[in-house]
Amino acid sequence: QVQLVESGGGLVQAGGSLRLSCAASGRTFSIYAMGWFRQAPGKEREFVAAISRSGGSTYYADSVKGRFTVSRDNAKNTVYLRMNSLKPEDTAVYYCAADLVFANSDYRRYDFWGQGTQVTVSS
Repeated sequence: QVQLVESGGGLVQAGGSLRLSCAASGRTFSIYAMGWFRQAPGKEREFVAAISRSGGSTYYADSVKGRFTVSRDNAKNTVYLRMNSLKPEDTAVYYCAADLVFANSDYRRYDFWGQGTQVTVSS
């Protein structure tokens, strides 16, 4: 079992940046691949980014590629999502999730979830 807590969300103008953090506690963090997902009102949860257990492999949704960067610090039990050049369509609740098997884009495969952090991008 692992507990995940996101932070770093907020209100930002279009073109701005935010860095989300997801702190993990419980079982050894490095055994989990980690993912970031988001959900806007009235929409399905969608994949944003994922990172392998070691951090050596990363994956991104086309909509954020080149603007967002996922990273992790296993010594600090934390995964990050750096978001640059934010757009109003990035507005959503952002969730981090842990997968015991491998980094992937399917939210149904993830085993543990945080409570989410709101990101609002104004135009």
